[in-house]
Amino acid sequence: MATGKRQSLGPADWTRAALDALARGGLAAVAVEPLAKELGTTKGSFYWHFADRNALLAATLKLWERRDTERVVASLDEAPDPLSRLRRLLHLAFSSVGDGEAETAGTVELALQASASQPLVAETLARVTKRRLEVLSALYVELGLAPARARDRALLAYTAYLGHAQIAHATPDLMPRGRAFTTHVDDVVKALVDVD
Repeated sequence: MATGKRQSLGPADWTRAALDALARGGLAAVAVEPLAKELGTTKGSFYWHFADRNALLAATLKLWERRDTERVVASLDEAPDPLSRLRRLLHLAFSSVGDGEAETAGTVELALQASASQPLVAETLARVTKRRLEVLSALYVELGLAPARARDRALLAYTAYLGHAQIAHATPDLMPRGRAFTTHVDDVVKALVDVD
C-alpha cells in the first residue's frame, strides 16, 4: 500500500542512475534534472548529496571502476591457476558486451573513451587501463611469457576487447546471438590465451 511518502534517496542511488545514463547516452546524459526526473525526485535531493555535477561524475566513475575492474579482478581468485584466471577474465570481459542483452560494461567504456578529453574521465581511463593491463600482463607472465612479451599480449587482449565492444555497440546485428555468441567468445578467448 502506497503511503504517498517519497522514498529517501542516497548518493548510491544517484551514482547508479548516473552510470545507467552514461551507458545510455554518454557523458552528456549525466545531467541533474533528467536524473532527478528519472528517480522521481527534485534537484534538491541531488544537492543534498553532491556539490555539483562534477562531484556526481567523480562518484560515478569510482563506481564504474570498482564494478567493472576491481570486482572483476577480485573474482579471479576463485580460479585455481593462471590459465583459468586468464580465461575467466577474458570470458567476463568479452561476454559483458555484444550478447544482445542490456549489459552496460562495454557501453560505459565506449562512452568514456568518447569523452576522454574531459580531465576527470581521462584520469580515470588512464588509471583503469593501466590496472587492467597490469593484471593481464601478470597473468601472461605467470603463463611463462617474458615481461615485455606479456605486456604486448596484454595490450593485444585489451585492444581486442575494445574493438569487440565497439562492433557490438555500433553494429550489433553483426554479432552472433545465443549459443553462437558463446562459441564466438570461446574462440576469441582461445586465441588470446594461446601463448605458444
